[in-house]
Amino acid sequence: MSENLARCFWAGNDELYTRYHDTEWGYPVDDDVRLFEKVCLEGFQSGLSWLTILKKRENFRAAFDGFDFDKVAFYGPEEVDRLLQDAGIVRHRGKIEATINNAARAIEMRKEFGTLAAYFWQFEPDEAQRPANMSEEEVRKLAQTEMSKNLAKDLKKRGWKFFGPTTAYAFMQAMGLVNDHTENCYCRALATKARAQFTPPAAHD
Repeated sequence: MSENLARCFWAGNDELYTRYHDTEWGYPVDDDVRLFEKVCLEGFQSGLSWLTILKKRENFRAAFDGFDFDKVAFYGPEEVDRLLQDAGIVRHRGKIEATINNAARAIEMRKEFGTLAAYFWQFEPDEAQRPANMSEEEVRKLAQTEMSKNLAKDLKKRGWKFFGPTTAYAFMQAMGLVNDHTENCYCRALATKARAQFTPPAAHD
């Protein structure tokens, strides 16, 4: 990891944060477990810094069975109590219960669309309507968009919890539905190339 490369303004100096920026953020994802993890962690991040969540991510994975939603969906009161006593994660009852609820909704979504990825990639915005190169100022202003509002609204209708328009947009950025690496960031070209080589999954018939 070179310290001389230009990066997005938010990447900071923490090695964990920088690695996340360089290798994950903005690159297309189609693995259902990874997508569910990103949904959950973005929800847990609400009101906190993303670095706080990154530092606890391995603890979250251990606590939630690797975010295998087929397992998490069947957590009961005993698991909720266990999680509330786990100092390695964010001990917020509402967010924990939302994660369990959302796991059950994820199973329903997989039955309907075949994969979570097929559902989420429907919300990829038309890049022709977005700036070709995002400046730092433009990225700072993008807390939510019409597409993230649509995604949050649809998920709410499907019974998902703790996932508003701002969280939805952070998720879209993280999973590569949009490439918001700034124009001077060396990762912008890498994420663009990865997207060009990526085929979004389609829903089953």
